[in-house]
Amino acid sequence: MTVKTRGLEGIIVGDTAISTVGKEGVGLTYRGYDIHDLAAHSTFEEVAYLLVYGELPTLTQLQAYKDKLIKMRRLPNELKLLLETIPASAHPMDVLRTGVSMLGTLESETAQYSGHQIADRLIACAASILLYWYQFHRNNVRMETWNSEEKTIAGYFLHMLHDKKPDEEQRRAVDVSLILYAEHEFNASTFAARVTTSTESDFYSAIVSAIGTLRGPLHGGANEEAMRLITQFKTPEQAEAGVKEMLAKKAKIMGFGHRVYKISDPRSDIIKAWSQKLSTHARDGYLYAISERIEKVMWDEKKLFPNLDFYSATTYHFCGIPTSLFTPLFVMARLSGWSAHIFEQRANNRLIRPEATYIGPAPRPFIPIQERG
Repeated sequence: MTVKTRGLEGIIVGDTAISTVGKEGVGLTYRGYDIHDLAAHSTFEEVAYLLVYGELPTLTQLQAYKDKLIKMRRLPNELKLLLETIPASAHPMDVLRTGVSMLGTLESETAQYSGHQIADRLIACAASILLYWYQFHRNNVRMETWNSEEKTIAGYFLHMLHDKKPDEEQRRAVDVSLILYAEHEFNASTFAARVTTSTESDFYSAIVSAIGTLRGPLHGGANEEAMRLITQFKTPEQAEAGVKEMLAKKAKIMGFGHRVYKISDPRSDIIKAWSQKLSTHARDGYLYAISERIEKVMWDEKKLFPNLDFYSATTYHFCGIPTSLFTPLFVMARLSGWSAHIFEQRANNRLIRPEATYIGPAPRPFIPIQERG
């Protein structure tokens, strides 16, 4: 029997050993490890290794992996030149999409240059691609994209962005956010990567497909939209009135609810705690109170809970990260999950080709153009 559902909701399209999402309405695990344990005790580099290579690293393996990622940050001169020609007005997601595609032409996948090497390369240099372009067009600076002083991707990103040693609390907040965004089963961008992979295309093409999918506000862009909403208001009272008015007009409030989670997003409370912590030192820390009031209104009025994107917005904002770079940070994290799914799809591949129900005109005769009146 053929089952039809809009957006493939509720349809199981494959098996995965990488993550579980929304069991019993809540919960998230990466290869069996609970997201709360990973966020509390791990680092993004450990989680990336877990996703890409299948197990948590030993201390020796982790140090070797971090050293490898540091060495892979440097960009080819040809890619730097391309980034300089991309307009300053371009969306940063377009920059990442183009940068990854260009890297794929310079360092194409071969038997000698395998998928795992490419996965590590992209995880290592995504921040370099993004921030070389950003600093060149914002500050007319050609930044060096190899900085061994910062051992973590989170620290490297903040150092490249602000051109100074990052605050430790902010570094850890970004590190945790990368863990939370790293993997989420068959979401839209991951499924896009698997569809591309199923055609036996190359690794870079699968990643470019995923980046393009993540660009949409219904998927990765929600944190940017949430920040624009929050900054509209100056007080919690103003936020409550404004959101109620938006709901009355049936406007969509981004950052709430989830297709899979039915009770709560297990990642939300983790990132919310970081938003609260960072707000105590921020000049506009009042935005946290506004966020809380919006959360209350959405629950009282619609019984919708915040997802990861909502409090990620203020967390990133309190770290001095421009709103336009929020979704690219999502890419930096999810590269690890996408890579894991590309490997899994390749290991047991079958071309992904769903069917559709035709609702167009019934068969009809062709009328020559001279007889069409």
